[in-house]
Amino acid sequence: MTTTLKQRCTASLTAFLLSGIAGLVPSLKAGEESESVSKLLAEAKRQSYAVSVDASTLESYTRQPSLSWQSHAAEINRMKDDINAAGKTLAALNAAKGQAAAWQATAIDRIIPYMREIADDTTNAIEYLNKNQSRPLTMGDYKDFIEANSDTSRELASLIANFVDYGNHKSRYEGLKKSLELPAK
Repeated sequence: MTTTLKQRCTASLTAFLLSGIAGLVPSLKAGEESESVSKLLAEAKRQSYAVSVDASTLESYTRQPSLSWQSHAAEINRMKDDINAAGKTLAALNAAKGQAAAWQATAIDRIIPYMREIADDTTNAIEYLNKNQSRPLTMGDYKDFIEANSDTSRELASLIANFVDYGNHKSRYEGLKKSLELPAK
């Protein structure tokens, strides 16, 4: 892959994620949980796990000095693709935020900074790799970007999983409450 193509990929990754994040809806409708938002959060959970696996793999590469820059580039491109897919889901979540329950809107708001950080660190890692193909990739700025991505992506995957679990338990609780015909508070 040529440097120009890599730079365009990096620029489009950043622009795509920021465009999805920029369309935030400031007002929320109070009310019931949105099934479509719950499905999107479940998809975001799957995607964040994939990004976390990619980031962990890249971090393991920084401990293997015998790997070529091409190995790093192939894995970082896989990660970029997974981040782009997650960015599309985040854009859909933002578009549906007006119909989201308060807890779902909170989840969306908390996902955004993590995705920004992951996108920024991935962009920085790609730019570093483009400029430093002959340098060791087991130390310095590149390793810092990759380690930060690994930590942040694990935190994001855990955060989304917790929100999805909360939604599942909340739905189960509401279903039991209804089937038992319990009075409202």
